[in-house]
Amino acid sequence: MAQTKTATAPATKRAPRTIAGTIPQTNDNARAQVVAHYEAALRLMQDGKYDKAHAAFDKMLAAGAGELSDRVRMYSTACAQQMTKGKNAFSNCEEQYDYAISLLNDGHYEDAREHFNLILKENDKADYAFYGLAVLASMTGDSHHCLEHLTEAIRQNPRNRIQARADSDFQDMADDPRFTELLYPEA
Repeated sequence: MAQTKTATAPATKRAPRTIAGTIPQTNDNARAQVVAHYEAALRLMQDGKYDKAHAAFDKMLAAGAGELSDRVRMYSTACAQQMTKGKNAFSNCEEQYDYAISLLNDGHYEDAREHFNLILKENDKADYAFYGLAVLASMTGDSHHCLEHLTEAIRQNPRNRIQARADSDFQDMADDPRFTELLYPEA
């Protein structure tokens, strides 16, 4: 008996299937372009250029970021938060001082230092900002700057001497004879 050959139909490329359904076909070139834009925006974000990164992420969302949409949205939101960080509005220097103290108490030393210095830039007679810098220096183990700032705070307002005597934030400085001499000059 002679065997007959059956004609096979040309194989068509079908979309892959998953439990959730068919995965849509994507243009590899377009996907590569989206990934390149995504990586560029991430580099901007890592470099601290949050405003440019935010704009790049928003542009990606408007153009359609495909499967990266959720991540792009998340990074866009993170950039927006970073852009507003540090842009607090204070009605006076005392409010800014209170905020700096709260940063100091939470362990955000560099942010606290920045706010104390901003206060001094606005008002170089703000003895409380020098006092705050002295506390910060004491907490971070910088005895030299602690003594400098505390000396200036006391020079501007002698009541700071009495406050420093009772301030537990200076406990690490208690054994330093220069500190004792500064707080108890009459002894």
